[in-house]
Amino acid sequence: MKQTIFEIKENVKIAKDVFRMTLSGDTEGILPGQFVNIKLDGLYLRRPISVCDVPCDGTLVIIYKVVGHGTEIMSEMKEGKLDLLTQLGNGYDMTRSGDSPLLVGGGVGVPPLYMLAKKLIEQGKKVSVIIGFNTKDEIFYEDEFKALGASVKVTTVDGSYGIKGFVTNAMDEDFSYFYSCGPEPMLRALCSATDKSGELSFEERMGCGFGACMGCSCKTLTGNKRICKDGPVMRKEEIIWNA
Repeated sequence: MKQTIFEIKENVKIAKDVFRMTLSGDTEGILPGQFVNIKLDGLYLRRPISVCDVPCDGTLVIIYKVVGHGTEIMSEMKEGKLDLLTQLGNGYDMTRSGDSPLLVGGGVGVPPLYMLAKKLIEQGKKVSVIIGFNTKDEIFYEDEFKALGASVKVTTVDGSYGIKGFVTNAMDEDFSYFYSCGPEPMLRALCSATDKSGELSFEERMGCGFGACMGCSCKTLTGNKRICKDGPVMRKEEIIWNA
C-alpha cells in the first residue's frame, strides 16, 4: 500500500451515470485487478475504485458509476488534487491464463478487465471479452477492448444492444481460463455455467479498504477472507457460496 497525491487531468462522462477520470501521480507497482482508495473532503470513509488502466508511467485511469454522495462529488470534479492509497488488494494471476483466456465483466466490473486484457494480449494470448449491461445507454469500452485486439461480445438485459440476456447467454466453452469482475449474482452464475477454472473479482462495500477491519469478508474453503486485503480477486474453487 502506498499513499500518493494525484492531480486530476480529465473527468468525463462516458455512459449513463458512468465517468472516466484520468489522474497523474506515482503509479509504480499497480497491477491489473488492484484498486485505489480515494479520500474525499468532508467524508470519513475513503471510496474504493478499481484501476482501469495505467497507460504510461505517471498516468492512472479509473472508471466509476455515480451511486451515492461520494461518487456524486467525484463526478463534479474537473481539476484539483486527490489523496489516494494505491497498490491495494491482490490482482489477477496472469500465469494461469492459458492461450485463450475469457474476460467477463458486468457494469462497473468491466474497468479492471481492460488493463488485464492489454497485458494478456501483449503476452500473445488470444483474448475474448464478454461485457454485460442492463441497457444500451449503460454500455462503455466496447470499442476500447476491440482496439486492443480482443474479440468482444456485448449483452444487455433488455435486448436493446448486442445479445439479449446476461453474460452467461454469450458464453461458450472455447476458452482456457476465465477472469471476471461484477456483482455477486453474476459471478455465481458464471461459476455455475462452466466447469473451467477462473478468478472472480468481488465488488463489495469496504470500511478501511486495507484489511484492518472485517467489514468486507466472504466465506472460503480456508475460512473467512477479507475482500479488500485477501482479494478482491479470488479463485473460483475456493469460494463457498451462501445457500
